Amino acid sequence: MTPQVLILIGSESDRATMEKTVKTLDEFGISSQLEVASAHRTPVKVANLVREGEKNGVQVFVAAAGMAAHLGGAVAANTIRPVIGVPLAGSALNGMDSLLSTVQMPKGIPVATVAIGDHGAINAGFLAAQIIALGNPAVAAKLRERRENH
Repeated sequence: MTPQVLILIGSESDRATMEKTVKTLDEFGISSQLEVASAHRTPVKVANLVREGEKNGVQVFVAAAGMAAHLGGAVAANTIRPVIGVPLAGSALNGMDSLLSTVQMPKGIPVATVAIGDHGAINAGFLAAQIIALGNPAVAAKLRERRENH
């Protein structure tokens, strides 16, 4: 089954944080796949994963990276589907460098950017669910129910 959301992480050390995105998506019945692919170390892999994902029906991409966090931009450069960037702490700047690298995109190549770290990982799941809910009444109903009960 092709995932509805493809989550790319810059390194294996990002996995624990981004499993929170997977868990959030699972709560809404949204399938996802998590892959390690670095904008700097494996740019061809990033491009291939995005192009294959788009071809196979991925609806939303999530990109999480720390330090010089260019993964969101590398993903956005290869798709017209929504891209959500999750900046991660990984340097002496505690994620502020990641935040600025992720949010400061050139016009026409947007990356929707959420908070740094765990809260951002969870909100990336919620934002992806909201995007998918535009065409999926079951996900929309689950989102409404979640809001009403929390």
